[in-house]
Amino acid sequence: MSKVAFIGLGNMGGPMAINLIKAGHQVAVFDLVQAAIDPLVALGANQASSANQAVVDADIIITMLPAGSHVRTLYLGEQGLISHARSGALMIDCSTIDADSARTVAAAAKAQGFEFVDAPVSGGTAGAAAGTLTFICGGSEVAIARATEVLNAMGSNVFHAGDSGAGQVAKICNNQLLAVLMIGTAEALQLGIDNGLDPEVLSEIMKVSSGGNWALEKYNPCPGVMPSTPASNDYQGGFMTNLMVKDLGLAAQAALSSQSSAPMGALARSLYQAHARSGNGTSDFSSIFNYFARKDV
Repeated sequence: MSKVAFIGLGNMGGPMAINLIKAGHQVAVFDLVQAAIDPLVALGANQASSANQAVVDADIIITMLPAGSHVRTLYLGEQGLISHARSGALMIDCSTIDADSARTVAAAAKAQGFEFVDAPVSGGTAGAAAGTLTFICGGSEVAIARATEVLNAMGSNVFHAGDSGAGQVAKICNNQLLAVLMIGTAEALQLGIDNGLDPEVLSEIMKVSSGGNWALEKYNPCPGVMPSTPASNDYQGGFMTNLMVKDLGLAAQAALSSQSSAPMGALARSLYQAHARSGNGTSDFSSIFNYFARKDV
C-alpha cells in the first residue's frame, strides 16, 4: 500500500479519499476547510498542517481543486508542491482545468524529475462515493501505469487519452456533449408534457428509441421520473450548474485555441450561463429542465 497525500476534500475529493483509506492506503489529507478534514481523520487519515507538509513523505500526491489557477498556485514556485515533494513521488491532479495549465505543471514537474498525470474524473458525487469513477488521464505510459493501482481504488475505469493535457481535453469534450444532451432531453420532455404526455412514459419510449441517451437512462431531469436523481430532490447534490458553466467555458477556450467549430457547445454555454444568473448556479445542472417549464400552469 502507498503513502498518499490528498489535497482538496470537497464534494468529490472527500469521498475519493475515503475510498483510498478503505483500500488500505496511508492517507495524509489537507483542505482549507476543517469540516472537510474531520470525517477523514475519523476514518484513519492523518491531518497535515499544510499542503506542503502533507506531501513530505508521500509516494503519491493527489489533488482535486476548483480551477487551473488553484492548481498552478499549489504546484509551482518555491512554495509549491514540486519544491517540497519527496524524490520519486508521483503527482496526480484530478481537477477539471484547462489543458494549458496541466501542461505547464507537467513540464515543471518533469524538470524536477517528477512524473505528473492530469486525471480529471467523470461519474459525479455518486461515483466518487461508490468508487466507480472514470479517470481520463494525460501523461506518459510509465506514469499512467504507476497511477492505475491507486486510481482503481477510487474508480472502475482508467483511460489513457494521450500526453500531458490530453485528459483535460477529453474531459471537456465529454462534458460539452453531456450539456448538449441534457438540454435536448429537458426540451423534449417538456415538449411532451406540454402536449399531454406523461414524462415517465415518454422517457421509457425514448430510452429504447433513437433518442436514447445517458440523461434519460441515468439522470432524468424531470422531477419524479427517477427517485434517485437530483431532479427528484429539488435539484440538490450532483453536479452544480456553476461547474457546468466553468467546463463549457474551458471547452470554448479549447475551441478558440484550435479554431474548432462548436456552435452547439456555445449555445449550451449561453443557456447554462443564463440559467446560473437566474439563481440556479448551485443547483444540479439537470435543473436546466426548469428553463423550459411552462410558467402559466
